[in-house]
Amino acid sequence: MLTELTAVGPRNYLLALLSAVFLVLMPLDSICQVTGVKAADQSCQKCHREIYKTYLATPMANASGPATEKLFPGSYVHKASGIEYDIAAAGGVATLNYKDRSSQSPKGSVPLNYFLGSGHLGTTYLYSINKHLFESPVAWYSDLQAYDMKPGLAGMKEIPPALPMQSGCLRCHMSDVQPTEAGTLNLYRGEPFLHTGITCEACHGDTQKHVQTRGKASVLNPLKLDADRRDSICISCHLEGDVKVERAGQSALDYRPGESISKYLAYFVYGGANPTARGVSEVEQFAKSTCKRMSGDKMSCTNCHDPHFTPGPEQRTAFFRGKCLACHSEPQFALKHHPENQDCTSCHMGRTGAQNIPHVAWTDHRILKVPAAPTADLQADSKEDLAAVFSPGATGRDLAMGYYTLMLEGNRAAAERAWPLLKEQKQQINGDAPALDAMGVMMAENGESKDAEQIFRRVLELSPNDLTALSNLGILVARQGDLPQAAKILERAFERNADVSGLAMNLARVQCAAGDAKAAQVTLESTLVYNPGLGSVRRLMQGLTDCGTAGNR
Repeated sequence: MLTELTAVGPRNYLLALLSAVFLVLMPLDSICQVTGVKAADQSCQKCHREIYKTYLATPMANASGPATEKLFPGSYVHKASGIEYDIAAAGGVATLNYKDRSSQSPKGSVPLNYFLGSGHLGTTYLYSINKHLFESPVAWYSDLQAYDMKPGLAGMKEIPPALPMQSGCLRCHMSDVQPTEAGTLNLYRGEPFLHTGITCEACHGDTQKHVQTRGKASVLNPLKLDADRRDSICISCHLEGDVKVERAGQSALDYRPGESISKYLAYFVYGGANPTARGVSEVEQFAKSTCKRMSGDKMSCTNCHDPHFTPGPEQRTAFFRGKCLACHSEPQFALKHHPENQDCTSCHMGRTGAQNIPHVAWTDHRILKVPAAPTADLQADSKEDLAAVFSPGATGRDLAMGYYTLMLEGNRAAAERAWPLLKEQKQQINGDAPALDAMGVMMAENGESKDAEQIFRRVLELSPNDLTALSNLGILVARQGDLPQAAKILERAFERNADVSGLAMNLARVQCAAGDAKAAQVTLESTLVYNPGLGSVRRLMQGLTDCGTAGNR
C-alpha cells in the first residue's frame, strides 16, 4: 500500500480536496456572536445619519450575513452526479439537504451559518464543522434565478468536495476577518470574522478616536490620500488578476486603509489576455479606458461610484448619466448625443460574460467609445507570460510564486516557468516559508528527494505546523522506509486537518504499512466526519483487512 502514497503539497492538496464530500449528518458549530453592519456602525449614524441610512442598502453593506436573511428556497438536480440539493428554512434554521436520486444514499443535511454575496451576481452559503469553515457546493445565480454548481464542480460524478473557506476568501465580504489557525486551511479557533458585511472602518480605518471625540479627531478620508493609497482601498477587493500572491512575510489580512495594497499583494495577468473574460477585472478594464488614461490620477473609482449610495433601478440611468456629463458637458453630448437613450452605460459599458464564473455578466469598465468594437484595444490572448499589474516593486520571487500558484490551479505549463525562477531565488528565500514550500514541492516532483527533505525541514524551523511541509516530509520519510517516524510527522499535520481527505488517506496507508490497522481505521473514520460519502476513503477502509492481518501476526 505504501507505493500508493501521493504528495499532498499544495497542488495535490487541492486535488485531494476536490475528491472530498461536503456534507455531514451532525449539528453545525455555534457561530452567533458576529454583528452586522447596522450594529457595528451604529455609532456613526449619530453624526452621519443620511450616509448611514443609504449605506445600509448598498451591496457592500450586504455582502454577507446570517443565512436565513438571504435564503433562496429551492431545489436543484446535478445531472452529472444524480445528486439532488434542496435549500430550505425551518424553525429559524437554514438547511442544505442532499440525496442521491438513484440510490437514496448518501443523503443528509447540514445547517447553514452564513450567506456570502450581495445577490447582485449570486449568493453562496457557509457552514462549520468542528470549527472548520466550508462553502456550499451550490450557489444561487441571480441572472439564472436558480441554483447551479460552483465553478469547477459541474463535471463531478459524485457529491462534490468539502470546500475549505480560507480567510483570504472572506476578507472582501466580511469585516475584521480573523486568521486561520497556524498550519490549517480553514480552522478558526474563535469567530472567523467579527462583522458581516463591509463596515465603515474597512475604508476609513480605525474610527475609535473620531467617535470618542465626537468628530474632533479626524478619520481617514480616502479622497485625501495620494492616488496609490486611495486606489488601494478599492483594488484590495476589486482586483484579482489572473493570479495574485501574498508578498514575502506579508498577509493580506493585515492590510489597512491608508496603506498601499502592493505592500501585501502582487497581482499578475497573462500578457495580452482579454480583461473581460474573467471575473473581478473591473480595475484592469478601467485602467484601459480613455477616460482614465486621459484623466490620470485625478480619476478614480469614486468619480462614478458613491461608496455610500447605490442607486435603485429607477435612479440608475440618471445617476450614471450625471457622472458622464460631469466631464462630457458639451452640448453634443448633453443634448444631441442619442437623446432617445439617456442610459450612457447601455452602449459604452455593455455587459460581458466571465469565462471563469458561469451565469455571471459583468459591466465592461473599458468605457468603449465605439460600442460595436468590444475587442478593438486587445492583443491576441497569451497563456504563457505573466506581467505584474498595479504592483510596483513586484519581485522575481513574487513572479515565481505567481507561476507556482497557477500550477496548483491545474496549469501544468506554468510549472516549467516556476521552477527556474524559484531556483534563481534560492538564496533570497531562505527565511520565506511559502516560497520554500513551493521549492520543496517542485524538487520532490523533479526527483530531488534529499534536497526537498532539507527544504521542508527548514520550513518547519520557521513554521513548526506548516501543513505543506509536514505532509510532504512525512511522505518522503515513509518512502525511505522509516514508517514510525513518517506516521508521527503526518499525524502532526492531521491533528489539525482531519478534514483533508488526501492527508488522511496517506496517513492511513503509512499506518497500515506499519501494521497498525486500528490506527488507520481511526484516521479514516475521522476524515469521514467531514467527508461521509467519499468513495475513495471507504474503499481504502475496506482494504484495511489485509494490513490488519499482517499487523496482528
